[in-house]
Amino acid sequence: MSKKNGLADPSRLKPFDSDDKQLLRVVIETPKGSRNKFAFDPDERIFELKKVLPAGMAFPYDFGFVPSTKADDGDPIDVLVLMDEPAFAGCVLSCRPIGVIEGEQGDKKDKERNDRIIAVEKDAHSWADIKTISDLGKEFCRELEEFFVNYHKLSGEQYCVLGLKGPDQARKLVKSGMR
Repeated sequence: MSKKNGLADPSRLKPFDSDDKQLLRVVIETPKGSRNKFAFDPDERIFELKKVLPAGMAFPYDFGFVPSTKADDGDPIDVLVLMDEPAFAGCVLSCRPIGVIEGEQGDKKDKERNDRIIAVEKDAHSWADIKTISDLGKEFCRELEEFFVNYHKLSGEQYCVLGLKGPDQARKLVKSGMR
């Protein structure tokens, strides 16, 4: 099958909303509540099952990526999206970045940055008053951090949270990762 006739490639979309440059476009890979971790394969142009989380562990919110970006780990920049209802794999959302969890992953010898942007879907009613990651509260942020630490433990990797930064740092991360 030729690439022209294949499935659409959401990884090639523009990273910022064309109407409001403050909004990020996010392609959802894994919906909130799913134990299945999906990832988009740009070569095959499919969403592929990457792993199944153990019973009792699920993605706390929708998880995806900013298209047309590349993070230090070689993948598109990751985004955890807060919204009222789960989306679905392949859904494209317009989101307000509220901050970033800065982190490193790997073992003691090989570590690489793997920051996660935290964003709010632009029309999410329950999250409308949240403007920065600090608005979520310390306990909520600690729970998000713990999810990523435990998620990486499943693969035998360590994830070390380096800090939390606000929406300006999230936008800088996207701009520096644009390709």
